Amino acid sequence: MAQYKLHCFCQSGNSFKAAFYLNAAGLDWEPVFTDFMRGATRDPKWRESVNAMGEAPVLEFDGRRLTQTGVILTYLSEKHGKFKPATENDRLEALRWILFDNHKFTGYFATYRFMKAFLPKEPPADVMAFLKGRFDAALAIVEKHLATSKFLVGDTPTIADFSLSGYMFYPPEEAGYDWPTVAPNLAGWIARMRAVPGWKDPYELMPGERIKPLR
Repeated sequence: MAQYKLHCFCQSGNSFKAAFYLNAAGLDWEPVFTDFMRGATRDPKWRESVNAMGEAPVLEFDGRRLTQTGVILTYLSEKHGKFKPATENDRLEALRWILFDNHKFTGYFATYRFMKAFLPKEPPADVMAFLKGRFDAALAIVEKHLATSKFLVGDTPTIADFSLSGYMFYPPEEAGYDWPTVAPNLAGWIARMRAVPGWKDPYELMPGERIKPLR
């Protein structure tokens, strides 16, 4: 039996953050498929037994369950020492980027991508424009930062980079962004993260059926 079980599904960039970390850290883990697209996380029984917040990923180990990627990444780095920020200042800086990512970068991009690629009903144009505008503002902040920094916190990857990378490896047709064209500094960072040993494409690393974008 694996040390860690990760409840996840292949379309979930938030799940990928944890899966990528587990793989790159060389930890003993296995995925547990969460059928999000067919409503698994909305099932009261699932919420009662797995995660009351109705979200993936969920990290299961030693009779415990952790949710929220920032919590999962922080716990694993503290436990195993892999990709842990080196100093107190670095740890605070990594936390700053994780919170920024969760609230703005991933927060807006994940919703925009889901509505564009996977929402059955055509999303309202004004809502999509709002989400894109908010993400583009967050993207500009990251792009400027990566002009002078190899990774988010210094010259080596930390849990902050795993957090920000969640949705960066999905195909461009899902969200309509070509990173080398719109954000070359981000594209360079994506290439560096792809070179981290243990990286795999999200659709190879996590279970579930790949779905062709609806629009």
